[in-house]
Amino acid sequence: MAVTASMYLIVLPLCFCAAVIDAIGGGGGLISLPAYMVAGLPANLASGSNKLSASFGTLIAAVKFLRSKKVLLLPALFAVAGAIPGAYLGAELLARTPEHILKLVLLSVIPFMALVMLLKRNAPERKLRMTRGKYALCVLTGLVIGLYDGFCGPGTGTLLIMGFTWIVGMDTVTASGSAKIVNLASNISALISHALNGNILFALAVPAMLCAAAGGYLGSYLAIKKGAKFVRIVMLLMMIALVIKLFIDYL
Repeated sequence: MAVTASMYLIVLPLCFCAAVIDAIGGGGGLISLPAYMVAGLPANLASGSNKLSASFGTLIAAVKFLRSKKVLLLPALFAVAGAIPGAYLGAELLARTPEHILKLVLLSVIPFMALVMLLKRNAPERKLRMTRGKYALCVLTGLVIGLYDGFCGPGTGTLLIMGFTWIVGMDTVTASGSAKIVNLASNISALISHALNGNILFALAVPAMLCAAAGGYLGSYLAIKKGAKFVRIVMLLMMIALVIKLFIDYL
């Protein structure tokens, strides 16, 4: 497929913006994936190309969080262990679920999560005392959210942050950094599948990957610098946008 100047003008700035938002509170795929489709790519090619650029943005954000010591690596790795099989099972379930039922589920669940997030206080900045039970909860969190990611996907990063914050007890910024590790593993797994099936338009996805890298760096910097309140605001905005998008799609 030939790449035109208009494709670059649509995809590159939107991938940058998506990576900034995704690094802060998740949900960047709501911007980047439609950008590829608006540029004229068919769904499979758009998904694969988006996964390449998004993966690199997530990688840069994850490295930035790691270097700033805003990641609890061991809990994140336990969550990765649950997310990998969870995503596979979710994809299998998706193949057997009518699309209108999926959207009804999302329209019911996500507004509730947004309300709870709005009413919840910021988690305090503190060093956690991890126990066997909490490590088990990390695996369970990864499994459940991985299942969601494979089943439908929108807002996975936001859900991971919420899971690490509420269930494991991390502060919001550290939860955002730890979520990037889990999200990166999920992205790479999907990226391999897309590459093997030839569903990546490298001429467009590679420049977008560089834009996403810059956006991921900026977003992680803002999250670390601005703190938990800023992360929560971005998360809420992305959940509201997701609800609106799902409602429009359902109609």
